[in-house]
Amino acid sequence: MTETKYEFGLDTFGDLAFQDDGTPLNGDETLRQVIKEAKLADDLGIYRIALGEHHRPEFAISSPEVVLGAMAAVTKNIKLGTAVTVLSSDDPVRVFERFSTLHGLSHGREEIMLGRGSFTESFPLFGFNLEDYNGLFEEKIAMWQKLLEGKPMNWTGKYTQKLTDTTVYPKLPSGETISTSLAVGGSPESIIRAVAYDIPVVIAIIGGEPVRFRPYVDLYKKAAAQFKKPERPLGMHAHGIILDDEAEAVEVGFKYIKAEMDRIGIDRGWAPMTRDRFEFEIDKGSYYVGTPEHVAQKIARNMKALNMKRFDLVYGTGGQLLSQREATIRNFGERVIPRVKELLGGE
Repeated sequence: MTETKYEFGLDTFGDLAFQDDGTPLNGDETLRQVIKEAKLADDLGIYRIALGEHHRPEFAISSPEVVLGAMAAVTKNIKLGTAVTVLSSDDPVRVFERFSTLHGLSHGREEIMLGRGSFTESFPLFGFNLEDYNGLFEEKIAMWQKLLEGKPMNWTGKYTQKLTDTTVYPKLPSGETISTSLAVGGSPESIIRAVAYDIPVVIAIIGGEPVRFRPYVDLYKKAAAQFKKPERPLGMHAHGIILDDEAEAVEVGFKYIKAEMDRIGIDRGWAPMTRDRFEFEIDKGSYYVGTPEHVAQKIARNMKALNMKRFDLVYGTGGQLLSQREATIRNFGERVIPRVKELLGGE
């Protein structure tokens, strides 16, 4: 029997971190710290690390590709990706150039995850109208797929530039491409779009019981059959903290994850997170907080329930102390990933 391939990675938004004495790191220091963490993840054999794109004061990473380029210089095997690249408020041609450059620097280890943007600050920052939210993404993802063909481009769009027999550089080596996935936050239309373009899906499950996303998994399968497209492996990402002491992990999580969610909630009209809600998320919801065994059991259970082949852990949410961030990375690589594979059994 062929063993099923599972992929496990780390995601970070570059949350401004803290020294172990509580001294906050600034943006520059946090960027350098994230590069060190990528090196650690690579040494541990973790499959990928992916960076978010944000334009907010609590996050250090607004240009993920630059940081990934620095990571490429200090790592050997780990996949270097984004989670996500907000394609709607960017230029697909420039995005392609940046990632084809990263392709060369990393010997083909680059990955891009495209998204419409659950954070919308990039739209006014770069001169785009939120009224065009859906149209921008529809057109730009179509342009991205055309760019991946590697042929001279002929293109006319409503929101994008006209190209006439244009070659985009640097060109990818013959037969090679930029590994692309699509982030989905809970929109049926996004599932259909991913199937239509034959792009693997990663579902962001950041709250509530993961099983509630089962209808999206079923929709993906039905759409793949209807479009006569292959079923690509599905993935998920979620927040987590993995420490040796369960009680410590819970307290660290409540302090930092709550702080971050409450900050985001100010813009989105969410009520502040209660202790009961936080503990529900640990027990039955979407936070992977606790000991390595607790987290491994929960990851395996939810991957089975949703037929997922990829799980990415969002680490460092809210900043956290450097020792806590490192402990999560080490526990994930050394103990959680092997245990999850054991529990899944390659079925």
